[in-house]
Order: sequence, then structure tokens, then C-alpha cells
Amino acid sequence: MLTKSEGEFAVCLARRAIEGCIKNGIKTRPDNLPGVFSESRGVFVTLNKEKNLKELRGCIGRPYPVMPLGEAIIVSAINAARDDPRFYPVKPEEIDDLIIEVTVLTALKLINARPEDLPENIVIGRDGLMVSEGLRQGLLLPQVAVEHGFDSTEFLCQTCMKAGLMPDAWLNGVQVYSFKGQIFEEIEPGGEIMERVL
Repeated sequence: MLTKSEGEFAVCLARRAIEGCIKNGIKTRPDNLPGVFSESRGVFVTLNKEKNLKELRGCIGRPYPVMPLGEAIIVSAINAARDDPRFYPVKPEEIDDLIIEVTVLTALKLINARPEDLPENIVIGRDGLMVSEGLRQGLLLPQVAVEHGFDSTEFLCQTCMKAGLMPDAWLNGVQVYSFKGQIFEEIEPGGEIMERVL
């Protein structure tokens, strides 16, 4: 778990990376970061439009701990701003209207249960999900189920669709993983940062 100050640092690092890339064309370097940021962790960076009550503007991350957290935040923040295929790249004039959210993930854990028992092994507000079948993967962060009012069955269906599978694919032997996420977000663009409890 990150401390409050480490969480604040994570969000500030994401904002600095986006501003450096979009406004100045430079990549922030992950140098001289606090200790936890050299540990490999999974992380996602989410951008929401401030003026439109959390309208998604970009979300990209790394589910697996394949790089140090500091570097993963920088790369994910830039990717969320420029490379999310669902949106046009963020323009420099938009940055001051964006709320930045960083979710640090625990390791993914395969849910060992019969397909029909999967829903009762998922806790809404605690678990995020990843579904995997062959080369197809889909991941939804824990906050997605809360924000959209999903129950555990709908959460499974939506995660399957994110993977490009049929909604009921979870009943047919796909691998379902759960994880937890620690969420830090700005209250207003560039403003105070808080840990979000679902």
C-alpha cells in the first residue's frame, strides 16, 4: 500500500508527464523517485473531464508488474493522453480541465471456482477483474463496477465484452482474475489529491 504522500506524488508525476509530453514534447524521466516507485507494480492512469462530471477522456495502464512503478506511471499517463484508441489525443488546452486518477494494482489472482460460482467470489467495491482467453484480454478497474452500478454478474459480462468476447463467456471456461486497486485522484484539476475509498 502507498502512503498518502506517495499517492499524491504518483498523481503529480502523472500530471507532470502529461504536461511535459503534450505541452513541451518531452518525456519525464523517472529519476530520484521515492523508494516505492522503483518497485515493479501494475498501474492505470485515468483521465476524466472535470467540467462534465467524470466523463472519461482516457485510461491506459499496465496490469502486470513489468516495470518500476514510477516509469509505469509516466508511460501510462502519456499513453492515456495520446494513445487511447477510444479518444482523440488530448490537446494542450484541455489539460487544465482534466482530473487525473492513478490506480496502483495488487498482483492478479486467478479465481479458482466453477464458472457458475464466479459471481459469489467477486466483491463489488473491492475487486477489479481481468478476463483472458487465448490472446484476448479485458480488464476493468474496481471503480468501474461502483460507478456504473454493476452487480458481480454484470461486472463479469462487461469484462468479457471488454475482451471482445460474448458477455456470457465467463460461463464457458475463460480465465477470470481478480485484483485490488489503491486509487488516488485529484479533487479538481491540478488541485488537492485524495485517496478514494469505494
